[in-house]
Amino acid sequence: MEKSRSDIPLYEGERIDDLLTQNLHIIQSREVFSFSMDAVLLARFASVPARGKVLDLCTGNGVIPILLSTRTKATIEGVEIQERLAKMAERSVEMNGLQDRIIIHNADLKNYHEVAGHGMYDAVTVNPPYAALTGSDIKANQYEAIARHEIHCTLEDVVKACGKLVKQGGKVSMVHRPHRLADILTLMRQYRIEPKRVRFVHPRAGMEANMVLVEGIRDAKPEMRIMPPLIVYNDQGKYGDEFMEIYYGKPGGEA
Repeated sequence: MEKSRSDIPLYEGERIDDLLTQNLHIIQSREVFSFSMDAVLLARFASVPARGKVLDLCTGNGVIPILLSTRTKATIEGVEIQERLAKMAERSVEMNGLQDRIIIHNADLKNYHEVAGHGMYDAVTVNPPYAALTGSDIKANQYEAIARHEIHCTLEDVVKACGKLVKQGGKVSMVHRPHRLADILTLMRQYRIEPKRVRFVHPRAGMEANMVLVEGIRDAKPEMRIMPPLIVYNDQGKYGDEFMEIYYGKPGGEA
């Protein structure tokens, strides 16, 4: 049962934001890493079953599970290593009345298979930290640093976890930066996830991509499709028609 905003406790610095056009809401804070466009695009791009079990790794404040709930009747689980974000996600789930469909775990993705079991999920999504640790100064608070940088998990840790948790024939979907694409595809094959769909996201036509969406299938045969590019802004500097349709979605439907 959905609760009114006044029934959900908010702590210092927290606020409630609306989520797109789905009459959903989420708790955020200026002190921690808020969700951005990449999470929303992943939630629209990912192939999810009508029913079954879906897992979102690096779930943060739970935005992807909440958005996926509009596209599937599956049980959705989120895994987040930062306790503060996991608790924010739990309260957002409760606020939207989704407790019977979404479960948040405060856990480490690297060993989560020991709890959940191998091959238990029909689909896995992940919006991992993008920046590899280089030894340079990380200019962010601890929450933002963990969300942005590979402090608790590397790209290989993420792909390896996906390979252990998704069932044979199940799908793994990820959003990342284009300069890591070669690493992503190599690691997917290493951990038996065959890359199937790739889509680049460009700020404007004629500009380099700044995001890439990748989907693979566990133990599938080789055959990868490069989808048409997604252009965010049109020549007038406004969101393009396709981006608007994908980003805001169709209630109860596909991206």
